[in-house]
Amino acid sequence: MQIQLFDVGQYGKSHNVTSQSRQNCYYQIEQIGERSQISVFGTPGYVLFVEFGGVIRGMYSKGDYLYVVSSGTFWEVNNAGTKVSRGTLTTTSGTVYFADNATQVMLVDGTNGYTYTPSSTTFAQITDGDFPVPSTVTWDSGYFIVNKVASSRFYISAINDGTTWAALDFASAEAEPDDLVRVIANNGELVLFGQATTEFWSNTGATDFPYARISGATNEWGLAAKASVARLDNSLAYLAANKMGEVIVARLDGYSPQRISNFALEHTINEYTTTSDAIGYSYMLGGHPMYVLNFPSAGYTWLYDGSTGLWSSLKSHGITRHRSNYYANFINKNYVSDYETGEVYRLGQEIYDDNGMTIHRKLVSKHVINDDKNLIVDEIQILMEPGVGVATGQGSNPQAMLRYSKDGGHTWSAELWTTIGAIGQYRSRIMWSRLGAARDWIFELQMSDPVKFVVVTANLTGRSGTS
Repeated sequence: MQIQLFDVGQYGKSHNVTSQSRQNCYYQIEQIGERSQISVFGTPGYVLFVEFGGVIRGMYSKGDYLYVVSSGTFWEVNNAGTKVSRGTLTTTSGTVYFADNATQVMLVDGTNGYTYTPSSTTFAQITDGDFPVPSTVTWDSGYFIVNKVASSRFYISAINDGTTWAALDFASAEAEPDDLVRVIANNGELVLFGQATTEFWSNTGATDFPYARISGATNEWGLAAKASVARLDNSLAYLAANKMGEVIVARLDGYSPQRISNFALEHTINEYTTTSDAIGYSYMLGGHPMYVLNFPSAGYTWLYDGSTGLWSSLKSHGITRHRSNYYANFINKNYVSDYETGEVYRLGQEIYDDNGMTIHRKLVSKHVINDDKNLIVDEIQILMEPGVGVATGQGSNPQAMLRYSKDGGHTWSAELWTTIGAIGQYRSRIMWSRLGAARDWIFELQMSDPVKFVVVTANLTGRSGTS
């Protein structure tokens, strides 16, 4: 018999149910007729782009420049990585949110608001006495819009002017008496995320106040983490919560949240002591809309692939989470900030390490069971893309490791290492043979060399043994 090893399950509550997992890799569903219907690719590595002196609190791209807040400084960066300080904030910690109206960039830090005008390189704190204490900011239909900290109110600016605000230019989320957590424009409408509900408003063009709630569009799911919202494939993904208590990961489908997390992930993240500080970002990777969700307090990072609906874990060398925190697409390239330093990295599918540090990739198989009889494993054959070694140093003779469990994933064999083929060796195959007999097998594949990681097929050849 021949059995494909890697499938789409995910470990959650019990290894006896499933031990399947994916670390620093993702699946691609291939067309019928190819060698395998599922192939596996490594997630992008990153390389240093620019470095700042303080921890990065947010990034935003506009035109030819990347804007970064590091500690209490607002920086402007060009595509060569040259940085210029343009202003100073009154705060030095906490997430900073951005929006722009083509001529002004506005940012808020939970205490104050600021505007930057690129044409004159003018950075200024908003001093209008009617400007509220801002939580988040967005832009829609000519207005900057902020929600006031610890209230249900949102305010709009003067038309195309983030420096001017009027005391009566506000409205309140009306469906429930819950505070607003975040405002964000989406597909021509204004989304008001509350603690327990989400409302949708539109610009009606009314002269007194241009926004009105869309009747019948409110849903009873709120936002569990203010910074978790990210645009994903023409929609919004976020960490959601309702009055029942636990959190899920959702994606807006029209006016309703569509659950994109699964039971296994929900069990895992609801075990975290803190989820309200989750930070999300999204990007496209070879046609795959990806959503990355960091849990800073818990120290874990999860990757959702919108094309397959599958989740994987992301981990950087020596820690349990990925180092990325905030994201910006700058001149069609993907950039992320380090969560504890002032470094900004460029993500790239062609980069096979994390700024010189090893990326540890891992796949854990499904249970391979032969009913009440032992399964004798004659051979494990894994077809990885061969000939991908580098000329010298680590990766010049890239290695893969296999180990196996015969008791449902509770204990594991010794590590079995083999080469996948040095540079130019395109006919290499990797195989492990005569592994023994058991009723319940699980296999784990690992690789850490800084080379291209592709798994085309992974099959077990075996036969029934004694009961």
